[in-house]
Amino acid sequence: VQLVESGGASVQPGGSLRLSCETSGLTFSEYDLSWHRQAPGKERELVAGITSVGGRLNYADSVKGRFTISRDNGNNTVYLQMSSLNADDTAVYYCHARRMLSDEHWGQGTQVTVSS
Repeated sequence: VQLVESGGASVQPGGSLRLSCETSGLTFSEYDLSWHRQAPGKERELVAGITSVGGRLNYADSVKGRFTISRDNGNNTVYLQMSSLNADDTAVYYCHARRMLSDEHWGQGTQVTVSS
């Protein structure tokens, strides 16, 4: 199983980025997917999630209205569209896939830096 994130970059405050997470080796449609982030000196936190059934969405309060998670079951890819970025969004962003407690996978992370 592989989860490969891409799209991280350095952007100015107010900018936008789209992260992608391409997966392989798993039955993509059966997994709940989520994006997490970890800033220096802080614990990893859930940013956004989308369920396998029904596509239910959930977001951290800090990103509601600015970030959008989506999934493409045909391309085995999950996305995170981020807008109105600010310095607090600076972190390594990780893709996560879970089907049950014992069946979960993480990507290697992609760096997002928001700085003027």
